[in-house]
Amino acid sequence: MTDTSDQLPVPQRMPSGIAGLDRILQGGFLKGGSYLIMGPPGAGKTILGNQLCFNHVAAGGRAIYLTLLAETNSRMLAHIQTFSYFTLTPIADTLSYLSGYSILEQEGLEGLTALLRSEIRSHRATLLLIDGTVTAEQAAPSVQEWKKFLYDLNVAAEILGCTIFLIMQFKEGLASQPEQTMVDGLIELKIRAEDMRSFRELQVRKFRGSAFLEGGHNFAITQEGLVVYPRAEAVLAVSPAELPKPLATMEQPRRMGVGVTHLDEMLRGGLPSSSTTLLLGASGTGKTLLGCHFLTKGAAQGQKALYFGFNETPAQLTRKMERFSLDASRFVAAGQLELLWQPPVQDFLDVLAERLLNAIQRLEVKCLFIDGLGGFQRTVASAERLDLFLTALFTALRTLDVTTVCSVELPDLFSPTVTLPQTLSGTTAMIENILLLRYVELHSQLYRLISIMKMRESGYDPAIREFRITDHGIEVDSTFASAEAILTGIARSSTAAPGAPGVPPTFGTSGARPQGQQP
Repeated sequence: MTDTSDQLPVPQRMPSGIAGLDRILQGGFLKGGSYLIMGPPGAGKTILGNQLCFNHVAAGGRAIYLTLLAETNSRMLAHIQTFSYFTLTPIADTLSYLSGYSILEQEGLEGLTALLRSEIRSHRATLLLIDGTVTAEQAAPSVQEWKKFLYDLNVAAEILGCTIFLIMQFKEGLASQPEQTMVDGLIELKIRAEDMRSFRELQVRKFRGSAFLEGGHNFAITQEGLVVYPRAEAVLAVSPAELPKPLATMEQPRRMGVGVTHLDEMLRGGLPSSSTTLLLGASGTGKTLLGCHFLTKGAAQGQKALYFGFNETPAQLTRKMERFSLDASRFVAAGQLELLWQPPVQDFLDVLAERLLNAIQRLEVKCLFIDGLGGFQRTVASAERLDLFLTALFTALRTLDVTTVCSVELPDLFSPTVTLPQTLSGTTAMIENILLLRYVELHSQLYRLISIMKMRESGYDPAIREFRITDHGIEVDSTFASAEAILTGIARSSTAAPGAPGVPPTFGTSGARPQGQQP
């Protein structure tokens, strides 16, 4: 047995009040520590500093915001009063705004240190933030004096139980500077440009005494202040202990019907639960309609179902589903089905992931249809990032025991080969099931064919079947005879002499064929 009587106490956490940042820091800052916030002009350092102070006061703490900038406090407050965290109520008592510029100018770093100690004691502050710390660095007569100032701040933080934040501009390539080596933590705010878009990124470069989510994380400046979105790949890491039974044991997964009679027969009863399925096909082949069949089938069986799409609004999708007798309104009204539309705006990949996972956990979703993986692609510039993101997302969905169907649009309307979008080429190894929907043109007539390309954990019917879109949705033929006739006709047409009809027997003499509806 280990004797713990002589062990030092574990530092307590001081949450920032910014949910995404606290998640990255795994609970918040450590009380009594010193932290450096760095970034270029306009990155959001002052907004973040004020937000930390207001959130700290709202949680019952006491804070001092000391500026060494030429900008007056009244002017700064006028700029931040538009944010929702701003309120005049705490400023008179629990949040104090001071200027140390004149003291620094007259008495140097020693005078500034004495002022800080005095104000922390008299105000009983538990948080001190110094904005414009570069002014103090420039006032230091030597590097040694600058180090002494930082050391005295750290000592004051520990003795007085006050957490200290310093705001400075980031110095690229100067990681050995005293302010970066002597503090307990360093957070960098960055602005990067890609094509005509700009992205704001937060990165924790150093955090003593605790693990944290490494790498870059997107953030936005909104009416709430800084809203931080932890990188999905880092957040969605899954341990073996978190896997559902079908993935962690020899137990056979239950089947989730698609809701199309003969297609479920081809699938040997449906899709395995917790699996991920891709619906591949050109525009108009019926991918969205097939996904809606899957959702309404799950809802009819008592499963919570979610549509997450980028193209059609809930009203448009409801009209479509009603037109094909899928009774979406009843399931939506009963709370069994939710339609979640993502407007085509400049969004972050991590925002979409958070929105999707929040809806899944809120509704306890078991059937998910993501209509258009290309919607995720539009939010990132890096194919490698999308690959990592989708791998993490699909793994997390399996962990939540969600059976997922995703539509992927193929570029070619009529092609004998299947070419996946380049951005998805590294993701298919994670996919258990792949279904292909395609057009075939024969003698000025369009036919639709469906086939199962892959089912990792189950047998399936490999035959190609013809399907039609009728008033009742998708109907798949019970045999492969019509599909075989169509494909045979194509082969004959391609080798027939000019002028020869080349019509397959099945369709050559049966008269006009009923026309299907477009989804």
